[in-house]
Amino acid sequence: MSSRKLLYVIDDEPDIRTLVRSVLEGYGYEVQTFGNGKDARAAIRRQPPELCIVDLGLPDMDGLTLVRELWGDARMGVVILTGRGGVSDRVLGLELGGDDYIVKPFEPRELVARINSLVRRREQLAAVAAGNNLQRARFGEWVFDPGNLTLAADDGHQESLSAAEASLLMALLKAPKRVLSRDQLQGADSERDDCAFDRSIDVRISRIRKKIERDAKGARLIKTVYGAGYLFAADVVWLGAE
Repeated sequence: MSSRKLLYVIDDEPDIRTLVRSVLEGYGYEVQTFGNGKDARAAIRRQPPELCIVDLGLPDMDGLTLVRELWGDARMGVVILTGRGGVSDRVLGLELGGDDYIVKPFEPRELVARINSLVRRREQLAAVAAGNNLQRARFGEWVFDPGNLTLAADDGHQESLSAAEASLLMALLKAPKRVLSRDQLQGADSERDDCAFDRSIDVRISRIRKKIERDAKGARLIKTVYGAGYLFAADVVWLGAE
């Protein structure tokens, strides 16, 4: 790591907090831990971290409530770390704004790989935004700005994206009118040992569609190619710095 990224671990189990902190500090991260949502909220207001690792079974609130709140702040990533391993819990966690979902018990090396992948994704988006070329992308009525993870419509309406959504949209925008498989869209997460049922790409596509498609029943911009993947159907124009 070129600099120490600040991560928050929010979990009611002291042993888990200690383990995660020790492992991540060994990889150069600065880590603060919290045993409940109230203390975590206060710390986030004082100093937003790069990323939050959130347990769903918090003593003072449902962790999904906290995930939903964090989703409203695109400045940070969100990784769900929980004992709830059901498919419905995984999908709901991703739909509410989680960038990734890890089930306990977990392999520490997998946790580090997932965290590294998400941090790297956010750095890549920031690097694109900082450059003189390909800073923003226009398609249809929208302009996508990877620097602040936002979509701005011509009528002034804005939508925020998570880092995972922004990375996925960027991949589609860089290959318009080409079919990209789920494996290609998963690209940046090559370290992952995906479970047999991983709907993360489908869930994120659905979330992006809800933000950019005016007709909720139709998919005009992002089309599903059954058995193959997804295709971005609109023309894309890359804009330089303003």
